Amino acid sequence: MAVAAAVVLGGGGLIYAGLSKDGGSGGGGLLPNALTGGDATPAASPTPTGPSPEELAKAERAKREKQLTAALKKLTATSPEFSVAVQDKTTGETFAYRGDEHYDTASIVKAQILACMLLKDQDADRAPTSGEMALATPMIQLSDNNATTALFQRLGGRTAVGGCNKRLGLSDTVVNSSWGLTKTTVDDQIKLLSEFVDTKGPLDADSRKAAFKLMNTVNQAQDWGVPAVAKADETFTVKNGWDTRSADGGLWAVNTIGRVTSKDDDVDVSVAVLSHNNQSMEGGIALVEKVAKLTRQYLKY
Repeated sequence: MAVAAAVVLGGGGLIYAGLSKDGGSGGGGLLPNALTGGDATPAASPTPTGPSPEELAKAERAKREKQLTAALKKLTATSPEFSVAVQDKTTGETFAYRGDEHYDTASIVKAQILACMLLKDQDADRAPTSGEMALATPMIQLSDNNATTALFQRLGGRTAVGGCNKRLGLSDTVVNSSWGLTKTTVDDQIKLLSEFVDTKGPLDADSRKAAFKLMNTVNQAQDWGVPAVAKADETFTVKNGWDTRSADGGLWAVNTIGRVTSKDDDVDVSVAVLSHNNQSMEGGIALVEKVAKLTRQYLKY
């Protein structure tokens, strides 16, 4: 009679060999050499492998994001409402906390209007006119409201800027005829910032240079917000926004968007922080800077 022998191997598997009375094998299986006393060479054990460098980096990034989210939630419990997003161009990673919450843009919409002006000039196959630059320059460097209103109307107002937003990928930004009341999210603002440096985006090289020059030379009194996270040897661009409305009980909306880069390209990030219901402009500035600094502390860019 044939009998079945079962041998348990180190990995937990089973090998079955059908043995006949005359030593033949009905099932074609072989017993391990250690049990038969034969000379068969055992198969080599698989070499243990650990996680790849990419997997380790991904795990480290996830840990940092979890820690940052915890720190931001803790701050949320004791501060006015805010949202933040960071995009690291060197890694392609984006972090967002409450990324789809809507806020009034206040003056950060001026960066959006600038991009739309540059696109309109590209469409006409010409450089910005002296008249346009006479409005765009104080609009960005000084956050001049009268210049902004004049340029906004010159471009075609809400309809034109809203149409331009589609080209910029701003799918969650709603332009208001009173431009400062435009609604946006940090997710959309990160998209806008990325278009200012995207070599394959809608803005050509001359337009990108023009935007950088203006946003890199804001009046010193307005270089708060994103610049607070830049080190001494790093370069920043920024556009800030601040406004108070009776509809909000006199409370302040304070926003900051911009980029931080290093000469060696080790640092290349876009940062957007939006907030509202601040008791004062100074308090709002302190909040957005604290949030921006937390992103650098935990994400280690």
